Amino acid sequence: MIELEGVPELIDPVMVAAFEGWNDAGDAASTAVAHLDREWKGEVFAALDAEDYYDFQVNRPTVFIDGGVRKITWPTTRLSVVRIGGDKPRDLVLVRGIEPSMRWRSYCNEILGFAHELGVEMIVILGALLGDTPHTRPVPVSGVTSDADLARTMDLEETRYEGPTGIVGILQEACTHAGVPAVSLWAAVPHYVSQPPNPKATLALLNRLEDLIDLRIPLGELPEDARAWQVGVDQLAAEDSEVAEYVQSLEEARDTAELPEATGEAIAREFERYLRRRDGGPGPGPGGGPGTGHGHATDGGEGSGTYLRDSSSGRTRPPKPPRAEPPSDGADGTEDSTEE
Repeated sequence: MIELEGVPELIDPVMVAAFEGWNDAGDAASTAVAHLDREWKGEVFAALDAEDYYDFQVNRPTVFIDGGVRKITWPTTRLSVVRIGGDKPRDLVLVRGIEPSMRWRSYCNEILGFAHELGVEMIVILGALLGDTPHTRPVPVSGVTSDADLARTMDLEETRYEGPTGIVGILQEACTHAGVPAVSLWAAVPHYVSQPPNPKATLALLNRLEDLIDLRIPLGELPEDARAWQVGVDQLAAEDSEVAEYVQSLEEARDTAELPEATGEAIAREFERYLRRRDGGPGPGPGGGPGTGHGHATDGGEGSGTYLRDSSSGRTRPPKPPRAEPPSDGADGTEDSTEE
């Protein structure tokens, strides 16, 4: 039985979840939820029992010293709540943890139990996958759902993915069976620069989340970090002609694929999105107070990236494109270690 004595009655709550591991290329999704928690000073109210869901030989506990006392932090999933003030206050329930090693159905049922007790209206699950996308272009973010009505009313794609899945796919399916509206947002991370962090992908997920739930998110230093990330990757690409040629080929493929979509309607839609972000100024700070002066940015942010290296020579090189596999739910490109 879930008891939430310390949690106040929530206002129009939406649950936002992300999980480290297979569904989190470049740590983009888990970093996005961590950003929300930090900017709005989330208060942890529950943690799942690590003993029930994790193999500690896979996700090992860590030891630290606190005031001379030796303590252990166990891998787990924590839930926190943030209240966003302003003209239309509302609450977010943030779920952040590591993809569980076992008992996935029980794990999802426990999360859904919290959602039910808190009166959550919708669950948004963030994910990131590896794809054939150039780092120089805006990060593709796909919104997918298993709910046909939700797909129609929120301009989302119905999931068509078939193949191996992670906890994001399992949780979305559990929401469908429980009758809870659920959406997954997927950012495509360039497979040739997959090492975390990837602030550009994190920024793209937050921008898409803003549009989905009609909420202004203070971005803090993310736009600056994203610009620095892209500058760093540009510099690495410039040092190797093979890398530069490979990136150029991805750019040409991306631009060709998107050319038919550059219609007047699509341009107008992007311009409206820009105006929504611009007119309101910075997002509200914690409790709905004035923002901190940090603006909003589009997906085209930019820092240092890491290419794969030839193990024999140590020379930076572009990896071969990943083998052809079914794309993740609604996302462009192939998938290596992430999914749906």
